[in-house]
Amino acid sequence: MSEHRRKTSQPQGGGRAAARRAAQQSSGRRAAPSRGVTSASPSEAHSEETPYAGRAAARRAAQRGGGGRGGSGGGGRRRGGGDEGPEGRGGRRPGKKRFIDYPRFGRQGLRRWIPSWKLVSSLCIGFLGLLMGLAGLAYAMVAKPDIKDAAKAENNVYFWKDGSQMVATGGEVNRQVIDYAQIPEAMRNAVISAENKSFNSDHGIDPMGIARAVFNMAKGGETQGGSTITQQYVKNSRLSQEQTLSRKFEELFITLKVGSEMKKSEVMEGYLNVSYYGRGASGLQAAARTYYGKDAKDLDPSQCAFMASLLKGASYYDPAGAPEIDSVQATPEKNLERATKRWKWILDEEVKDGRMTQQERDKYTKFPMPNKPQKNAQLGGQIGYLVNTAKAEFLNNTNVTSEQLAQGGYEIHTTFDKKKVDQLSKAVKRVYDEKIDPKKRPTKDTHVQFGGSSVDPKTGAIQAIYGGADATKHYTSNAGPTGAAVGSTFKPFVLAAAMEYGKRDPSGGEQQGESERTKVSPLSIYNGDNKLKIKKYNGDIWTDENGKEWQQTNDDHRSYGPITLREAMQWSANSPYVQLGMDVGTDKVKEAAIAAGLKDDQYMADAKVPSFSIGTSSPSATRMAGAYATFAARGQQREPYSVTEVKKGGEPVYRHKVVTKSAFDNVIADNVTDVLKNVVEKGTGTPAKLPGREVAGKTGTTDDNLSAWFVGYTPQLSTAISMYRLDDDEKNKNRAFEPMYGTGGEDKIHGASFPSQVWHDYMAEAMKGVKAEDFPKAEPIGEKVYGGGASKKPSPTPTPTPTESESTSPTPTVPSPTPDVPTPDPTDTCGTWDWNCQNNNGGANAGTIQGNDGGNTNTGTSQGNDGGTDTGTTTGTNGGDDGTDGGAATGGDTNGANGGNTNGNTTGTWFGGTGG
Repeated sequence: MSEHRRKTSQPQGGGRAAARRAAQQSSGRRAAPSRGVTSASPSEAHSEETPYAGRAAARRAAQRGGGGRGGSGGGGRRRGGGDEGPEGRGGRRPGKKRFIDYPRFGRQGLRRWIPSWKLVSSLCIGFLGLLMGLAGLAYAMVAKPDIKDAAKAENNVYFWKDGSQMVATGGEVNRQVIDYAQIPEAMRNAVISAENKSFNSDHGIDPMGIARAVFNMAKGGETQGGSTITQQYVKNSRLSQEQTLSRKFEELFITLKVGSEMKKSEVMEGYLNVSYYGRGASGLQAAARTYYGKDAKDLDPSQCAFMASLLKGASYYDPAGAPEIDSVQATPEKNLERATKRWKWILDEEVKDGRMTQQERDKYTKFPMPNKPQKNAQLGGQIGYLVNTAKAEFLNNTNVTSEQLAQGGYEIHTTFDKKKVDQLSKAVKRVYDEKIDPKKRPTKDTHVQFGGSSVDPKTGAIQAIYGGADATKHYTSNAGPTGAAVGSTFKPFVLAAAMEYGKRDPSGGEQQGESERTKVSPLSIYNGDNKLKIKKYNGDIWTDENGKEWQQTNDDHRSYGPITLREAMQWSANSPYVQLGMDVGTDKVKEAAIAAGLKDDQYMADAKVPSFSIGTSSPSATRMAGAYATFAARGQQREPYSVTEVKKGGEPVYRHKVVTKSAFDNVIADNVTDVLKNVVEKGTGTPAKLPGREVAGKTGTTDDNLSAWFVGYTPQLSTAISMYRLDDDEKNKNRAFEPMYGTGGEDKIHGASFPSQVWHDYMAEAMKGVKAEDFPKAEPIGEKVYGGGASKKPSPTPTPTPTESESTSPTPTVPSPTPDVPTPDPTDTCGTWDWNCQNNNGGANAGTIQGNDGGNTNTGTSQGNDGGTDTGTTTGTNGGDDGTDGGAATGGDTNGANGGNTNGNTTGTWFGGTGG
């Protein structure tokens, strides 16, 4: 092909189109040919199509109007012709100017997107200007606080379970505004030293104070708080307490306006008039009247220092305590300690700040204890306890503070059943009025307290509580934690742990013992001797840190010999369950108790000692009722609760959600229930029987007779009743639980006495009209194991007298020595598992052992006590006849009724005519 017909080669990197555009946009100057580059064609048109280094280079060249560099790959340079522009020879000409040069003109790659310092500066100035404009607008729009507006609190309305109104309270507007002149100088000085040292000089906001507070908090020392008095005044003046960003900004502008437009005296006056001091008192005047019964102007410097302490949080600095808010940290003892420490600190700070002389400070060495709280009359009886219980639950489950709640406006719907609350209160009052007489027995019947709580097993709803005689006189609810140990009512958790985790293998090492366990049956045999030496699971005798052995005693120091766990629960024998707890592991017992619903808190005793298994812990009545409700619900645990819903302004702010946890298998829970049902039918809990209903429950009595309990349930309702003696005067620093020997005319108070009677009277009324339900039949579980040295060779034996009975006899006769293994009642075993069934030989054995003893004075007397009457004369026949009477006296059972057999066969099978 001829040279002139050959296709012209394409310029490198730009193409013909780019070259043409560059030529068209030039100023008429013709570019000189690039150095070292030969045109592909001699024609003039082709000679003007100078190659460019890529399309981007072509565009730049076009924009410059020919003043750039050309050539293939950027290797050549052409000079523009004609007159040179203002930029000089070879200079660049800018394109069309933009108001905001972004992306940046004439920059490549990343530099094209990095703004210039001029652009950044302009944006910052513009943004700050906009903020200042908005701030000025916000400053102009906000208004200074008005104390009168802050005083417009509303009542909180509490509702019963059925939706009817219980009480309207909490927003009584207990506030009386006073002038600055009526505020003691000592109060102003105390507040400034404690809260905001720079108050007189700052402008409402103190950045250094905030930094100082953070630093002191990091060191763990006492702090003033990061907010100034002005900020707190603004915050406390506002009825709305929601923690939102917009609210914080609004408070900031209000603070700035207050700081610049209000006098310091006005700010101080407003702050002390709107602040909340606890006990429903808002404002210094109301607080002075509430705590000291005097006007604010009459407060001395020591009292002012205490009042300033309350501003840090009345719930934790009021010596009366606020256990309904926080039962762990807000106790009277801890609050008093906390308040005393801060009171001293404030006085010392006043001296440091020059607001009090050391000579004046030395006058105040004793804490100015305030008066006891005076409750609103409408909160008398049980209402105050109900309100405090619901209030505490609401506050503990939301971000609402006690100060916010005190402003009122909330509708609180509770689970409390008005009828049941009245029934429980009447049941306690009936027993108290009939049995307790402080005037007749001043050293025995004073300070007697009852507590109670009733929980629905299906939901966990608290239907009734008994907190004390009157919430306006006795302030701490006895349905909450009181410190009263629960005694033997703790044993069902030991039995549940034995069936859940099993007895450890004593033949193996520590690790093997943990891994190899045998699930325990309630028919397992354990040694029931008094003063039994308690052993570790591997057989070694347990000793404390001082090397002292543990010898477990039974109530009234009775020995039971080998006895089934079922019977040990029935008669409340201690030694079998203490040893069982060691065999299973007290840590596992604790786990079972917590799974049932108890809390691992300060009221849970030390689980490292053997006595843990027999109730050294002191959970509340509500917790115990809830834990037993877990057994009633076949192992399904639901947290007890008292509030279903809370509304404000018609909008829900809180709703309770029932959460169900599986604590135990149905089989375990049903077996615990079956054993506890036997306690009520034939053991220490017979006073709690409800005709026509199945009841399961357990009595509890503690060492030195310091407390007594009965906790029991039907399938529909679980109730715990406690009784103890404790001085309710919280000013008495030496107050302690007092023994109940002789209380109510009884030699000793058992769970089977007054607590069981209260439980029975309440439940009989509460269950009226409710269809009776039976507990599920218990299925066999676990293996029969032997513990505490019990023999594996079974032989018949009489069963001992119950340790906790209604008998008023001070010293019931101790049963005669027992063979190795007790003979179970046919109704205890044959009807369910057919283990150790004695139907065939019961009559013969009975005739031999109990039939002969039936006429014996000892046996007859012992069983007569159980039955409620003294029985037994000279012959087996008469003894049997008296056994019949004994059975009838307690509403006995078939065995008691059959006690009249001449040869004592049936009678002897179990107790010679037992009815108790």
